[in-house]
Amino acid sequence: MSDDNLQEFKEDFSLLIEAGFVAVKQLDETSATRIFQAAQALSPDSTAPQIGLGYIALNKLEVKDAIKTFEEVLKKEPENYLAQTFLGICFLLNKAKRKKGETLIHEAIKKTDNDSIRNLGEVSLEWAQKDLTKKEAPFFAAKHSEKEDSTEE
Repeated sequence: MSDDNLQEFKEDFSLLIEAGFVAVKQLDETSATRIFQAAQALSPDSTAPQIGLGYIALNKLEVKDAIKTFEEVLKKEPENYLAQTFLGICFLLNKAKRKKGETLIHEAIKKTDNDSIRNLGEVSLEWAQKDLTKKEAPFFAAKHSEKEDSTEE
């Protein structure tokens, strides 16, 4: 495809990025990956498709891959607060790195002027405080004590 042909599709770049995130929300990994790769082909220097691919990894709980992707974006664009927030979320999922994640998210919230990123950060911190800091997070099977077992008879 010639550069002239590619040029007519470049105006659809932001639409592709949005469509990629919609595909992730619909749990369509194949389409999301292809859409983000198409967007990357249209704009090779943009980090937006990389953030999308990192978001796919995060949704699959492939945290190491997601961390690597978001760190690469931040090397190119240190003030990319969406990537910083997603990186912070990755760290929230690791007990040893949770404080680092909270710090990254707090910094992003403070520095960004984007309400969506600020909201994502605040919701993430609230989730971490509410669910991840408990001794027994709500998504783990509860352990029954012997006392509870004896009262069920």
